[in-house]
Amino acid sequence: MEPNAEIRRLLDLMPASGRMLTKIVSKPEQAKVIDATFPLPWNSERPIYINFDLWRRLTKPQRDLLLLRTVSWLTGVKWFKPDIYQGVAIAGLLGAFVESAQADAVGVVVAGGLTTLAMLRIWRTNRSQQTELNADEAAIRVAQRRGYSEAEAAEHLLSAIEAVAKIEKRSGLDFTELIRSQNLRAIAGLSSVPVPEDFDN
Repeated sequence: MEPNAEIRRLLDLMPASGRMLTKIVSKPEQAKVIDATFPLPWNSERPIYINFDLWRRLTKPQRDLLLLRTVSWLTGVKWFKPDIYQGVAIAGLLGAFVESAQADAVGVVVAGGLTTLAMLRIWRTNRSQQTELNADEAAIRVAQRRGYSEAEAAEHLLSAIEAVAKIEKRSGLDFTELIRSQNLRAIAGLSSVPVPEDFDN
């Protein structure tokens, strides 16, 4: 597999939002097939690292769904969207500035504490199990626009999760991957037991 040709193919596969936000980087020294670090608010670019020596061991549909899933996860992380925690974080920051200007140490501590709590909540929401399931489902929706049926896309992503664990010589799937696999089996029609809608970590 020629990495540059595969990168071009994967870029064509991505939705437009993915092409704007993410960048595919060849990283032959990494032990993971595909990897991406959790994007922080100040990261303007969200790189996706691929070890193409390992990547070529997957089938094309597995590679497609794995890439779409990673892009969906990266673009799904939202630090700045209007909700109660964003409001509390902004109010806390403004309060800290006002209190510091008035030299009120207690006010600064309280406002800073509010901001920290709100930012932790935003962090946890973006790292939740539900966010992982949402990324899978978003990838399946994009795959449907690329010619896959919903069931096919879910099956390919499910088999990719299992194949990656074997390629990386892991003893098994982690807890999140097991939850994702169960959800994908339900979407593919391979299981009648879905993940509960209110499931979260």
